[in-house]
Amino acid sequence: MNAMLNLYTRRRIINAVGLTISVLAMLFGLFWLCWILITLLDKGLPALTPVVFAQMTPPPGSSGGLLNAIAGSLIMTLVGTLIGTPIGILAGTYLAEFGQRGWMAPITRFINDVLLSAPSIVIGLFVYEVYVVRVKHFSGWAGALALSILVIPIVIRTTENMLRLVPSTLREAAAALGAPQWKVINFVTLRAARAGIITGVLLAVARISGETAPLLFTALNNQFWSSNMDQPMANLPVVIFQFAMSPYEDWQKLAWAGALLITVSVLILDILARVLFRQSATTH
Repeated sequence: MNAMLNLYTRRRIINAVGLTISVLAMLFGLFWLCWILITLLDKGLPALTPVVFAQMTPPPGSSGGLLNAIAGSLIMTLVGTLIGTPIGILAGTYLAEFGQRGWMAPITRFINDVLLSAPSIVIGLFVYEVYVVRVKHFSGWAGALALSILVIPIVIRTTENMLRLVPSTLREAAAALGAPQWKVINFVTLRAARAGIITGVLLAVARISGETAPLLFTALNNQFWSSNMDQPMANLPVVIFQFAMSPYEDWQKLAWAGALLITVSVLILDILARVLFRQSATTH
């Protein structure tokens, strides 16, 4: 009896210690997160004026905004998402529906895991070597290509996981009605997992929205308005990096405004992704 009480007491002590350490670690992380957000709001809100959305990035000592950088980021993010999303969905569908046997699926999953954990600067250097060096100039296409490579592994993983959550009875019921496998996948499983797949796409967009390193080696920057994807293109992450590192106070204010814009956009995308994922989980 005493041995059982001692064991129970020891387990309670270990549980209390583990819980205390976990709570302290959470509070430690939240402290720095709140500090960053408060600093961002304090510096970014005063700089976030209508001029930011109406004028181009200025030379030092002049007033200006971030219109060309905002437009460039939106264009490259959109193109990168349009390139990466279909590839990711198709690959994730293959892994979930056809990847139970054979050698290709394990290799694909391994490569996808590597891409998920690869630093974004490595992706930028890769695109720089295989594209920028060969065409001999930076461009928006190179930036969009680098962003699409970052999108693909996230969409693959999300699509595969969401399709695996679809009950097998749905597939069996459709097959029992005489539907071929491609129709079962297209009209049953993909539709059932639609909310989860959209969640993965939104998470991928949220990730690439603030990526700086790949764009430094691919799209670089452009101080003027440019919608030509075959030329260097302005973008918010690189503008924030350059302006924040500069000694000019007006540039630093614009960098804070751009950082706040990216943070708010990523926050909105994350909230949308969580809402859609919760709806998908509730449905299943």
